[in-house]
Amino acid sequence: MRPVAVVGIGKTAFGAFPDRDLRSLAVEAVTNALQDANVPAPEVHAFYLGNFAGPSFVGQNHLAPYIGSAAGFERIPCTRFEDACASSGSAFFHAWLSVSAGIYDCVVAAGVEKMTSQSTPRVTEILAGAGDMASEGRAGATFPALFGMIARRHMHQFGTTREQLAAVAVKNHGNGAKNPLAHMKKVITLEQALAGKPIAEPLTVYDCSLISDGAAAVVLVPLERARDLNPKYARVLAVAQTSDHVALDSKADITEFPAVKAAGEKAYEMARLGPQQIELAELHDCFTIAEIIASEDLGFVGKGEGGPFAQAGCTAIGGRIPINTSGGLKSKGHPVGATGVGQICDVVMQLRGEAGERQVARHRIGLAQNLGGSGATCVVSILEAA
Repeated sequence: MRPVAVVGIGKTAFGAFPDRDLRSLAVEAVTNALQDANVPAPEVHAFYLGNFAGPSFVGQNHLAPYIGSAAGFERIPCTRFEDACASSGSAFFHAWLSVSAGIYDCVVAAGVEKMTSQSTPRVTEILAGAGDMASEGRAGATFPALFGMIARRHMHQFGTTREQLAAVAVKNHGNGAKNPLAHMKKVITLEQALAGKPIAEPLTVYDCSLISDGAAAVVLVPLERARDLNPKYARVLAVAQTSDHVALDSKADITEFPAVKAAGEKAYEMARLGPQQIELAELHDCFTIAEIIASEDLGFVGKGEGGPFAQAGCTAIGGRIPINTSGGLKSKGHPVGATGVGQICDVVMQLRGEAGERQVARHRIGLAQNLGGSGATCVVSILEAA
């Protein structure tokens, strides 16, 4: 297996863009990534696209060649990956694998979603399809309801409080307010977060991620080639993808996600690192409780300690391990198919020292964790600065 590097990153702003279509968003991100990598489109050997529900959101199938041809890719394999909110994390995993295995020497992994073309109730219905439709869906359970149950159980078992959930939202909104590409640049107080509109007890509107449009892309090449293309490359130390039951009632304990724990363990072993050596992380905060549980499952803190850890400021910029300096899904936005690769772009920006007001002091090693559904898919990636 060859060492692999990310030599180019590209993103659109995340937000609500009624005048933009899915293809134009994806092409913008891919074009930006290719320019950043100093790689022309004809030199790309394969294109891997993450997209959750393009057919449902915009009525378009066959998305990978639809976007790839518009981006300038000709007569190369263009493949779409669907793993719920981990769709582009999965695309990144397979792109890394193909370069590492020596199959291709230059691959683009991207993700895109155009969600705001549908009403909020319809978006909620489409997203629910990533759960178990035969049980959860039949009972009318949406993801806010499922993660509300997860939060309640975490509170019951470990004493986690609404203030601790709100602390995650306040921190991520503060970071997102400094991110020029974020969907919601709005600073909130703890009091505002606690008084937010109820969505699914105990979650308020400030505990839930946004319905967003957007795209992100990265260019991967063998490490030996990276130095000649872009001196600000990031080495990929590890990528691990795992899965678990889709339905919550099939899990032994809904306060932890076995797929996240397994992906983290595999990634740490591959990178020959432990959780205490990670200097910054982008975690999948589709709901505030998800960030808290991920911090536990990835070993940053012990089980049940994620709430107090966040409330104490340990995950803030300048804290023990800054988490979601981008603003996370909560503030940056969550165009589901773009989220995984978007996290990689955000980690690479930190490793390059290009995060502006959000830059962390220690930024040699970063981690990204992308979750699909209520823990059925997880991709964990670890990257190192050049």
